[in-house]
Amino acid sequence: MTSPRPLQAAAALLLSAALAACSSSGTPSTSSSSTSTPSNVATSPAQSSAAAASPAQTSPAQSTTPVASPAQSSTGALQVTIKNFAFSPATLTVGPGQQVTVMNQDTVAHTLTASDKSFDTGPIQPGASATFTTPQQTGDHPYICTIHPFMHGTLTVG
Repeated sequence: MTSPRPLQAAAALLLSAALAACSSSGTPSTSSSSTSTPSNVATSPAQSSAAAASPAQTSPAQSTTPVASPAQSSTGALQVTIKNFAFSPATLTVGPGQQVTVMNQDTVAHTLTASDKSFDTGPIQPGASATFTTPQQTGDHPYICTIHPFMHGTLTVG
């Protein structure tokens, strides 16, 4: 029969190592990382060490800047993003005569072209953007990418 003493000794050794790492003296423990977090900065497990070293950063819950919807940029401008061969948002409601910026975040060129040709960005290269003016006529205006016709969306002018 095997004696439980080797297992108890291993458990005691692990417990001792864990307790030694948790110092109650108030001094921060060191790690192999080259950055350390000041004791007055609260960090969450999701923060990286680089983010933790920058006390000027705030978490999203502390931010006072309103978060823009996918159809609105941080400046309040209307925006459609092309990514992964899709328009986002696929349906956008706008007023007549408004400016809409189309951002191509894909790896190939795309267009945003009304089915009735009332607006057309022309080809937008990867990483580039184009702006168009929405029609004065109210109602739904379906659009596609003329390069990739399976991509479609709707502009609703209200």
